[in-house]
Amino acid sequence: MFRVDWLESALDELITLWTGAESSLRVLITTATHAIERRLKTNAPNEGESRPGGRRVIFSAPLTVTYQIEPDGVTATVLHVRLFRRRKQ
Repeated sequence: MFRVDWLESALDELITLWTGAESSLRVLITTATHAIERRLKTNAPNEGESRPGGRRVIFSAPLTVTYQIEPDGVTATVLHVRLFRRRKQ
C-alpha cells in the first residue's frame, strides 16, 4: 500500500479545474480523482506511463496526473493535474 501526497500546486490545479467546470464535468473530475487515488495507493510504481526524470503519467478521463515515487519507496507525490480531451476522429 502506498501513501499519496499532493503538492499544494497540484491541489490548486485540481481546484481550478473543478470550480471552472460545469456540473457534469465536475462529477467526472471527482470520480477520476478518486480512481487515481485508489490506483496510486494500490500500485503506484506500475500505474500509467513512465516519463523522464522518474516521473509517471496516469490517465483517468478526464484527468491526466503527473506523479513520482519518492525515495522512501512508499509515497507517490502528485505533481500536476490537467484535463485531457479525446481527439475527434
